[in-house]
Amino acid sequence: MTRTQWIVVCAVAGLLAGCSTMKFSLPSVAQNPDGRQLPGKIIWHDLITDTPEQTQAFYSGLLGWEFETLPLTGANYTLIRHRGRPIGGMVDQNRLPTEADVSQWVVVISVADIERAVAAVAGAGGEVITAPTSLGERGDIAVVVDPQGAAMALLETRDGDPPDPGVTAGPGDFLWDELWSADPVAARDFYRVAVGYSVEERRLASSEQQADYHVLSTGGRPRAGLRERPREDIPPTWVSYLRVADANQLDDILSRVEELGGRILVPATDRPAGGRVALIAGPSGAGIALQTWNADQTMAEAES
Repeated sequence: MTRTQWIVVCAVAGLLAGCSTMKFSLPSVAQNPDGRQLPGKIIWHDLITDTPEQTQAFYSGLLGWEFETLPLTGANYTLIRHRGRPIGGMVDQNRLPTEADVSQWVVVISVADIERAVAAVAGAGGEVITAPTSLGERGDIAVVVDPQGAAMALLETRDGDPPDPGVTAGPGDFLWDELWSADPVAARDFYRVAVGYSVEERRLASSEQQADYHVLSTGGRPRAGLRERPREDIPPTWVSYLRVADANQLDDILSRVEELGGRILVPATDRPAGGRVALIAGPSGAGIALQTWNADQTMAEAES
């Protein structure tokens, strides 16, 4: 694990330790939970940022997101809503026990039994950074890293996960997540054992290159993708994608990124299967992808 990855993990672990000490109760990740859990599904996204005010202005101006400070004494957590629906959370890095820049999006993966889940991670060669911690109404959470150092959180929800059929991802919603790995085959084997994913191999091809792509699924549904990291200087990490309606909307969003305080890390490019994708960073430097997507397809179909 690189020093930067370790600092990020320690920052999230420090946040959870604080939650445990203060006995916070965070709201459920589902609007109308029905008690059902969907192990392996990425059900939440948290953003650690060292520029919370600028970050709020950035995403509000770019995507219309709303930010709600929770009425919890001493809580370092802001709820992110899109069109009134909760879609993620934001943590002020400046209030964490680190002086390093650890701004990053963190994926939260559903598990049916948090104790068994962390044991499975450890047994498969990963590392458990925080023991299961209660977040009250939200459930029990733990921070872990895979053998290559990619950090994630595992959550056993108390009242259930957001349903699969549910609300189709609209423009500005989270659409897909990918693990960018230094060794995709080793990562594939780890996540099969640790999370219980089944894996379907795909071959992506364009006029310029070919690449292997792995679709991670549970319950017969695609949950995430796995690919080789595009550059060696990028540490193994989870990357989240936001849905963009079409190429025109993508161009409009990208035209406003810099004036709102962000950066375009990778300009819009065509995908082998059609559509366009770009990678941007908010004011804190935390990267996130923008993806055009046909609402009649699943992301796994779009990536094939």
